[in-house]
Amino acid sequence: MTDTDTAPTAQKEIDWLYNTQLFGIKLGLDNVRRLLREMNLPAEGQKFIHVAGTNGKGSTCAFMHSILQAAGINAGLFTSPHLIHFGERIRDAERMITPAEIAVGITRLRERVAGWEPHPTFFELTLALALEWFAQRGNPWVMLETGLGGRLDATNAITPAVSVITPIGWDHMEMLGNTLAKIAAEKAGIIKPGVPVVTMRQEAEALEVIARTAEQRGAPLTIVEAPLEGEFGLAGTHQRWNAAMAVAALGAAGFDLDGSIIQRGLREVRWPARFQRGGGNLIIDGAHNPDAARVLAQTWQEQFPQRKAHVIFGGVAGKDTSAVLRELEPVVGSIAFTPIDSPRTLSAERLRKMWEGLGLESRPVTLHSSIATALDAVDDTQPVLIAGSLYLAGEALALLENKPQAFERSAQ
Repeated sequence: MTDTDTAPTAQKEIDWLYNTQLFGIKLGLDNVRRLLREMNLPAEGQKFIHVAGTNGKGSTCAFMHSILQAAGINAGLFTSPHLIHFGERIRDAERMITPAEIAVGITRLRERVAGWEPHPTFFELTLALALEWFAQRGNPWVMLETGLGGRLDATNAITPAVSVITPIGWDHMEMLGNTLAKIAAEKAGIIKPGVPVVTMRQEAEALEVIARTAEQRGAPLTIVEAPLEGEFGLAGTHQRWNAAMAVAALGAAGFDLDGSIIQRGLREVRWPARFQRGGGNLIIDGAHNPDAARVLAQTWQEQFPQRKAHVIFGGVAGKDTSAVLRELEPVVGSIAFTPIDSPRTLSAERLRKMWEGLGLESRPVTLHSSIATALDAVDDTQPVLIAGSLYLAGEALALLENKPQAFERSAQ
C-alpha cells in the first residue's frame, strides 16, 4: 500500500465499519466470543484492567494509563466513543493506531465475517481490531473500558486481572433497567470469580449489588473511601476520586509503584473534553447525563466562583436531556442551543422547548445552526461552557484545532 493509497483506502474501510452501526447495538457475548476465538485473541500473557460504570470510566482508565506510562510500561488503552477521529479509541503509551493499520485490520475483519448471521456489530468489530493491534504491539497491559453496561458488553468476553466499577447513575435506562439496583447489576456483571474488584463509595442501592455480586463470586472487593490529594492533570473533586480508584486498581493488579511515579502519572494525565480549557475562559466538557452534569456544575463553581457561564449546549436522542439542563442551570448565565453533526441529534428548537419546559428563571437564549456559528457569536467577556454531549465536544475540538474536516461523525 503506497502513501497515496493509504488515506482513501483507510477512509473506505472506516466508512464500512461505521456503516455496521446500522446493525444497532446487540448486547450479548456469543458473536464476540466466536470472533475472538477465531482470531486467537487476546494475546497469550496479555493482562487487562476492565472498567465499567456510568461516569468516570474514561478518566479512571486515563489515570491508570498515565501512571503506567510514567513507570515506563507501554500499556494499551481502549475507550469509546472517540471525540474527533476513530483512531483515538485504540492507542498505547507511544501512539494511536494509524489509518493504514486501521485499513489493514478492517479489511481482514471484513473478509472474516462475510456472511455471518448475525453480523458482528460496530463495537464488536472495533474491540477485535483493538485486541489484534494490542497483540501486534506487544502491550503487556491493556486498560479496557466497557461500551454499554457490563454484563453483556462485548468487552466482558475478556477475563481481566482486575475489575473496576466507577460511580453508577442514571443512563441508558432503556437497556440497563429503570432502577439503580438493575443498572448496578448490569455493571457488576463484569465481576469474575476470584478476580479483584475495585469500586468507590456509591449510592447504597448500587453498592449493595456490587458487594453482593463480589461475595457470590469470591472476588476480593476494595471500596475506595476517600479521594486522593495532590496535583492532578484533570480538574474537579470527582477526578480525585477517579484517581484514587486508578491507584487502588493498579495496586490490586500487583503493581508496587514508587509514590513519585504515581504522582507524575496523575499530574501528567491528559483526557480531552473533561473540563478541558480550549483557550482563555472556554471550557469543553462531555457531560451527557444528570450525574455528570451535576459534577460539571460543581467543578465550574470551584473553578469560576461567582461567575456564570454562557453555555453552548447540544444533545442527542435517548438521553434525559431535560435533567441534564436542570443540573447545569445553577451556572447558566445565558444559553445557546445547537444541533450536533450526529444522526441522533436533537434540534436547537427542541432543546429550547426542553429548557423552557423546566420553568426556570428567564435567561437569554439563542438558537444556532451549528457549533461553528454558536462559537462565532461568543462574547469574549463571559466564560463559555460547551456541554451536553461528547459528540458536541469532539466537533468543537476539531473546530478549535482548525481541523473541522478531521471530525468523523458516529452514532456510537
